[in-house]
Amino acid sequence: MKKATILAVFCLLSIGAFAQSPLDKGALQLNAGFGTSGWGTPIYVGLDYGIHEDITLGGEFSFRSYNQSYYNSAYGNYEYKSTIMGIGINGNYHFNRVMDIPSEWDFYVGPSLNFYIWNYDDNYPGTNDNSDIGLGAQIGGRYFFTDNFGLNLELGGGSATNGAKFGITYIF
Repeated sequence: MKKATILAVFCLLSIGAFAQSPLDKGALQLNAGFGTSGWGTPIYVGLDYGIHEDITLGGEFSFRSYNQSYYNSAYGNYEYKSTIMGIGINGNYHFNRVMDIPSEWDFYVGPSLNFYIWNYDDNYPGTNDNSDIGLGAQIGGRYFFTDNFGLNLELGGGSATNGAKFGITYIF
């Protein structure tokens, strides 16, 4: 995972594909959208706070639900529903200033710490409730159409929206 993340950073840096004006110190931005996962399509909402001209801290909540089948030779087929909620914090370093990137772009990378809550209905053949902590990283970019509104794309792991996220960003 570490080698893949480093490779992705260098590839994106070499083509100059992603970047934006980082969030001003003391400012807030709202992020919301959809993610990819092997267990359904999660939705997420997050809030980032500018603590330095190049650094943001944020929090995120995600939710997904999916239906799955399970076969047991003694009892036959079972259908069950699962829901997963994630609560996380993240920190990101924004490369705009050091790379002199135009202000309508944003390129960032950082770590995240997440707590997951898995719930299954009564038909699930295993334990009905599971929780876990995930340590991950993300790499992402935004493009702003106006001073306050843009689109974001983020790749990463260790969160409830493992894989990729796509959504909107609004700066307050």
